[in-house]
Amino acid sequence: MRLRLEIAYHGAGHTGWQSQAGGDSVQDAVERAFQALLPEGARVHGAGRTDAGVHAAAQTAHADVPYTRLSPREWLHALNAHLPPSIRIMSATQAPTEFHARFSAVSKVYTYRIWNAPALHPMERDRAWHVPTHIDPDALRAAATLFTGTHDFAAFSAKREPPPHSTIRTIHSIDVETDGPSISLTFTGDGFLYKMVRILTAACIRLAQRKTPPATLESLLENGAPRFTHTAPAHGLCLVRVDYPAA
Repeated sequence: MRLRLEIAYHGAGHTGWQSQAGGDSVQDAVERAFQALLPEGARVHGAGRTDAGVHAAAQTAHADVPYTRLSPREWLHALNAHLPPSIRIMSATQAPTEFHARFSAVSKVYTYRIWNAPALHPMERDRAWHVPTHIDPDALRAAATLFTGTHDFAAFSAKREPPPHSTIRTIHSIDVETDGPSISLTFTGDGFLYKMVRILTAACIRLAQRKTPPATLESLLENGAPRFTHTAPAHGLCLVRVDYPAA
């Protein structure tokens, strides 16, 4: 049976989603939970990688398990009993055998949160990037518009080996919401390069603070080089949702 899992996690203390040699990733923890329930364990496939410190409200994953007396709902409770409090299976359903958490996805939604006030509220620790100096909301929305659409985002990604086959991506929207000192940038796109959302966030903030002119960002977007050198901290980023074709 192919299980489709929706997994939420607080990224602090984990080395990201992808399995790591030290065993501190979210994928490692979920696979250890399966190992505790199945002698042969189960390989867990995620919709995408999240970096160390990045959170997820709904990372999608799948795993193949034998047909047993456990229903998907029973799998949810059994797995959660073997997971640390920072990781929880929020839903478990049976998926068609052709479903693949990564390759079946058609878009992803990330939200980056900024706290724009002289002091960071303690409840926002590990959840938002503290930017104490003024951010112009109109300039921030203009920056978001600049990056919306299909572009070569080579200059707004970090190096990764092996390199991606293409650095062209489509961002369907970047929504800017403000609520007092809280600012949220919500990115919806067909896919994102390594650290792309965090680098675009840093670019938007620097433009909104008049530290980087629009012409510079437009040139980087057009030429794909050199790489933009600023990256927003990991802890402000959250994978909100992974979308799939309608059944």
